[in-house]
Amino acid sequence: MTSTGAPSLADFEHSQLAKTGLRVFVIVASLVAVYYFFPLPHRHDASVAVRVVSALVFFGVVVATEVRFIAKNRYPMLRAAVAMATIIPLFLVLFAWIYLTMSVSQPAAFGQVLDRTSALYFTVTVFSTVGFGDITAKTDLARLVVTIQMLTDLAVIAIVIRLILAAATRGQARTGADSSP
Repeated sequence: MTSTGAPSLADFEHSQLAKTGLRVFVIVASLVAVYYFFPLPHRHDASVAVRVVSALVFFGVVVATEVRFIAKNRYPMLRAAVAMATIIPLFLVLFAWIYLTMSVSQPAAFGQVLDRTSALYFTVTVFSTVGFGDITAKTDLARLVVTIQMLTDLAVIAIVIRLILAAATRGQARTGADSSP
């Protein structure tokens, strides 16, 4: 234990760390695989607003579920690591999917037609606030969706990460109270 009462990596068994690392790898690999291999819909009539709202609702449900799992887990700090490895890539993949489908249905939405890799790349540059400028939103709708992502990025960084850490702290306090004589 550290002086703050939080467990250090040395407090976990190697098998727990290995299982957590494997789980993180499988989750991230699965999300990327689904993104790259899931067929693109060819419906041009699907509303961008519906896609954005659906993605954000789905993301919110996943965050709420992860927070519940963390607080109830035997190893809440390790579960928090799994949650972060789920939530951030999921968020990026959801927006990449939105940009990809927008580009397919409206090729002029961005400075170039996006393929899967360029849509993911664009999403990560917006998330990380790097914004190289090689891919830009050209239509008002695309700019609006990018603005929604930027605002949601702030919420993910400021609120979601705090929720995960708070759930891990509560779970750690619970497991500490459960193990006391």
